[in-house]
Amino acid sequence: MDYVAALVPPMVMAVAFTALVVTIVKSQGGANKAKEDALVDAALARAEAAKQAAKPTEA
Repeated sequence: MDYVAALVPPMVMAVAFTALVVTIVKSQGGANKAKEDALVDAALARAEAAKQAAKPTEA
């Protein structure tokens, strides 16, 4: 019975990891993809603008 106790945790982790991957794949794309992409693009633009503003200007 020790082999059952040794195999259960890896099996549980494998099932949980598979469920996580399936959830991630299913959530890609869809109706909200354009909205999510726009939010990411806006966040990247804000970060780039902040980086440019913090850079000292050369005279």
